[in-house]
Amino acid sequence: MADHDAIVIGTGQAGPGLARRLVAAGWKVAIIERKFFGGTCVNAGCTPTKTLIASAYAAYLARRAADYGVTIGGPIGVDMKAVKARKDAVVRPSREGVERSLRRLKGCTVLEGHAQFIGPKEVEVGDEVLRADKIFINVGARALVPPIRGLDQVPYLTNSLMMDVDFLPPHLIVLGGSYVGLEFAQAYRRFGSEVTVIELGPHLIAREDEDVSRAIAEILKDENIDIRVNSKVVAVAKQGNEIAVTVENAGTSSQVVGSHLLLAIGRRPNTDDLGLDKAGVATDSRGYIQVDDQLRTNVPGIWAVGDCNGRGAFTHTSYNDFEIVGADRDHGHGGREPSVRERRDKGLHEDSGRQGDETDPRGVAAGTFGGRGHPLHPRCYVYQGAVHGPASGGAHSPDSLGVHSDHVGRPQAAVVSDTRRNDLILGT
Repeated sequence: MADHDAIVIGTGQAGPGLARRLVAAGWKVAIIERKFFGGTCVNAGCTPTKTLIASAYAAYLARRAADYGVTIGGPIGVDMKAVKARKDAVVRPSREGVERSLRRLKGCTVLEGHAQFIGPKEVEVGDEVLRADKIFINVGARALVPPIRGLDQVPYLTNSLMMDVDFLPPHLIVLGGSYVGLEFAQAYRRFGSEVTVIELGPHLIAREDEDVSRAIAEILKDENIDIRVNSKVVAVAKQGNEIAVTVENAGTSSQVVGSHLLLAIGRRPNTDDLGLDKAGVATDSRGYIQVDDQLRTNVPGIWAVGDCNGRGAFTHTSYNDFEIVGADRDHGHGGREPSVRERRDKGLHEDSGRQGDETDPRGVAAGTFGGRGHPLHPRCYVYQGAVHGPASGGAHSPDSLGVHSDHVGRPQAAVVSDTRRNDLILGT
């Protein structure tokens, strides 16, 4: 007999909301997290990367102060330990807020540890076995480590490992010219690193229109970022204290030598160690869980939401998945969602770690609110003057693309956003 009505594996953008909705419907829920509460967006994607971008923008703007008639006495320096400390201070309340809200949620049991299926209705966490008729997988994704010759012999960074960097890399080589790679490339160039971006395809961020890609390439080149497209990485190797990357372009081989290497070539789902085979859950050739339009897997009673289902590694897509599943009457929940006041009257705490506009994550990350909560830039967050695109994961996922064009007089770039909608699915 099941000891819970539902099990939620993972606390990314979809998991906590789903747990709250099911508890509000009277379900007994268990939610499991093996590392950081809040998932990629809170810990290694949207929130921390936009915070770093805001610090980088401040350094960039300070260097250009004279363009605005502002005089700064002395050279501009960047304290990377302080940059990281600020990023950590922004991330911590969100992470702790997610955990706190779940632990206060009556009817929800929070477990920390690695979850593995041992059957279609059973999940093992450490020495404990949980049973439920409904299981929701929200395990996210991580950086893809490509099969490049010599890569196992050199140190490298990923979007997650970049969160621990508290120094300025003299020369950062970025493998991958898409959303995640370009965010870090521009940010670290503005911090003061020399940066080279190596992209296999003919232009940057191949999912976007070519004119958008060209515009972004021009912005980055204007900031003295070395962009190399149509370049295949065939090998990496240590060269003294540095890293040498061998690339081929149009039949010609060359080397790029730098101090640090960032892998931003793609993402892979965190499904390889879930024991999906024991539950009979089908995945595709890349490990993404196969789902239908209601995000149901091939196994009755098991759903997959967020990055792990391959429908789009984007924060709002993951939250959209929660809305789809939360409105799907096939798993027994339907009807009007209780209001915030009704949930609180029932003791269903929803402490998200926010208290008003002054702690809106965009404003906090961008630093657009003063010490007393007053907007420093009305109607302007880190997003002003930026090109946004649906993230492929990581830094976001990672994550909107926050490549900035801040030249005086240059108009804001257009917004490119994910258009996946749930209009035909919700409430069916």
